[in-house]
Amino acid sequence: MINAAVDAVKLALNYTDDVEFSAEDAVRSDLNFLVEIFEAVIDAGARTLNVPDTVGYSMPSDWGQKISSLIQNTRNGNSVIWSTHCHNDLGMAVANSLAAVSSGVRQVECTINGIGERAGNASLEEVVMGLRVRNDLYNCETQIDTTQILQTSRLISQITGYQVQPNKAIVGANAFAHESGIHQDGVLKHRETYEIMAPQDVGWATNRIVLGKLSGRNAFKQRLEKLGMDVVSDDELAILFEKFKELADRKTEIFDEDIQSLVSGKNTHSECYRLDSLSQESKTGGKPTAEVAFFRNNERVVGFGKGNGPVDATVNAIESKVNSKSQLLLFSVNAITDGTQAQGEVTMRLSRKGRVVNGVGSDPDIVVAAAKAYLNALNRLESEPRINPQQP
Repeated sequence: MINAAVDAVKLALNYTDDVEFSAEDAVRSDLNFLVEIFEAVIDAGARTLNVPDTVGYSMPSDWGQKISSLIQNTRNGNSVIWSTHCHNDLGMAVANSLAAVSSGVRQVECTINGIGERAGNASLEEVVMGLRVRNDLYNCETQIDTTQILQTSRLISQITGYQVQPNKAIVGANAFAHESGIHQDGVLKHRETYEIMAPQDVGWATNRIVLGKLSGRNAFKQRLEKLGMDVVSDDELAILFEKFKELADRKTEIFDEDIQSLVSGKNTHSECYRLDSLSQESKTGGKPTAEVAFFRNNERVVGFGKGNGPVDATVNAIESKVNSKSQLLLFSVNAITDGTQAQGEVTMRLSRKGRVVNGVGSDPDIVVAAAKAYLNALNRLESEPRINPQQP
């Protein structure tokens, strides 16, 4: 095996003078054997030695010690760049990578959003920001423009189709969102209380105060002031805050037009479109068809459509009467309850003239749920745009 490794390095040197040798599954390999093979490939001309945790088996303390032992015991080990490549099977890829840096590694192999085989690889954005935020521990620079992290993460997500979980560190939608009343109050008074990095450092426009049932009076008052709404007295604020809490019990998230309606007493959610009935037919070898009856400003209309699937046919049937000129950006289905009779929830995201809205519909019949979601999204497109939507 050592001879094969040496031959491989020499062959690669015919094409480049910068060759990396990687020892697959080094985490479970004998340390003395690793030292022997690393010394051989260094002598053969390898400039970078990669030590991978291919199966994500290590713990940070063990991995750091193994890296230190390899660097110290490998002859001419100080003449090469040491690298690590950690997988995330036990959720330790980033921690192991940083432990390796502490032990002398100067190259970390990682991926945007942590994508990779099985549970993925070390997340680039987490490694980079770990080194930057805790530079006092690592004293290492990456020369990466961190302001491009979010944009790059979203690009990779779009290309691969793998959505980033909302609570993902650095790039998740909730990474800089604050919903707890205590946290909101602390951030409003002094951002560093609950934020160890500035959202702008990684590409976010700002942090996000999510108004909901956990929000406190100070966050509500701050949002009123941001919207230019003067509250003349504490009594008036108390009344509005009570109305806000009642609304928050019914809605997951409160948007700025909701607050405006509380102050003005107007209902901002007009329902232009409402589903009446739907019939759909699919045959093997044929295109599905759909007939959708719905109300448009209290007038009942019926649309017909064909499509590549039942949902596509249903959307085309609605569009035959609406012609919204919108673009479908997202279609997702989740089961609200268990079993074959589960209630399905469909989310559709539409875009028109730069404005993006989400529509949600639920029904045991997924096609009906999709029709409800699409009409719900159209209603949002027809409503007045949010003055300051709570989106990063």
